[in-house]
Formats: sequence, structure tokens, C-alpha cells
Amino acid sequence: MNKSFQVFLFSTMSILLVAAAIYIFFLSEKPKANDEPTVEEILELSVDIPEITTNLSSDHYINIAFKIQTDRKDAKKELEKREFQVNNIIIKHLSSLEAKDILTTEGKIQLEQSIKEKINAILQNGKVEQVYITSCIIQ
Repeated sequence: MNKSFQVFLFSTMSILLVAAAIYIFFLSEKPKANDEPTVEEILELSVDIPEITTNLSSDHYINIAFKIQTDRKDAKKELEKREFQVNNIIIKHLSSLEAKDILTTEGKIQLEQSIKEKINAILQNGKVEQVYITSCIIQ
């Protein structure tokens, strides 16, 4: 090989290497730090609240169950120990509502948010990330 061909080959390889490095560094999709948790992670950090039946402030009663997702294992353990307090919070809150307050999707979202805030007020280790209504019957 002559010397000019070697210089050309080296230059071309260098340019390709730099281009590949730029592509990998800037253009490749980076994993997001705040990705949503997987279903397995949600289940691992969640506590089931069995069905609660209580009267509403109207002439109706509700049979409702929840799954409460926490942000870490310490919070899950604490929430499991405080289940009696969580039930109390839920019953008191539900007894102040009328059936019409819960029948709509917006009403259910407000109920989940309100319960989340009230439970977070008593938790000392971590917090509730999400409250899910897993069953709901109003009669």
C-alpha cells in the first residue's frame, strides 16, 4: 500500500468513528429517568384494601374496594400496619358523600385523590402515589 492510500484510509476510519460516537451520544434514545413503573413494581408497592360497605349521606350505601400504590417498600409496610386507620379515613369520607358525588368518572377521580391526600397526611415513611378503585357498587 502506498502512503497516500494509508492516510486516506486512516482519515476515513477516523471520520466514521467520530460520526458513530456523535450518533450514539446525541441521537440515540436515552432511557428516561422518570419512566412509569412497571406493573410488577406497582403490585410490589401496593396494598389491597378489602371491600368496605358503608352508608352514604344520601339514602344509599356503597360497597367499595381499593388498591393503594405507595412510593417505596417502607411506605407499603407502614400502610399495611395502618389499615385500620385507612378504613376509618375511607368510611368517614364516604359517609360525607352522596351517591351522585361518586357516580361519575370525575367523582371517582376526586374520591381517589381525596383519599390519597388524607392517607398521605398520616404516613411517616414515604407516600401514596395512587389510589385505585378496584370495585364500586352503589345501592
